[in-house]
Amino acid sequence: MSPAKFPPRVVVDTNVVLSALVFGGGRFDTLRFAWQTGRYVPLACNYTVSELIRVLKYPKFKLSVADQEELLADYLPYCTTVNLPERLPDAIECRDANDLPFLHLALIGNADFLVSGDADLLSIAGTFVCPIVTAEDFIGRCLS
Repeated sequence: MSPAKFPPRVVVDTNVVLSALVFGGGRFDTLRFAWQTGRYVPLACNYTVSELIRVLKYPKFKLSVADQEELLADYLPYCTTVNLPERLPDAIECRDANDLPFLHLALIGNADFLVSGDADLLSIAGTFVCPIVTAEDFIGRCLS
């Protein structure tokens, strides 16, 4: 990675953020420590933050309100907020419309990577403006 691209600007999908915050371990600890130490800059927008807040409330995680707030406080302050315009580009094609906000965030936010484990996003990896990679690939490329 060239020095001009350090630290990389990265869209991290909700499942990857959730895994790093709630489950941790291995590669997810690596991702969490790297955003905490400024080795990459996570990008966020209203949609991605709202989705993360919504998912942290799922009963299956058994997180108290205080736990949820603590987890958000361990992620959101490290993010750069990107304001998406009201009129978004419609040239982006994706099988799952729920993934479009992550693609728009990557496009508008000039992301260097979109990190995801989502098969629909990974299926368009070779055709999108920035690399769409798994957590393992991102760690191998930028954090090793």
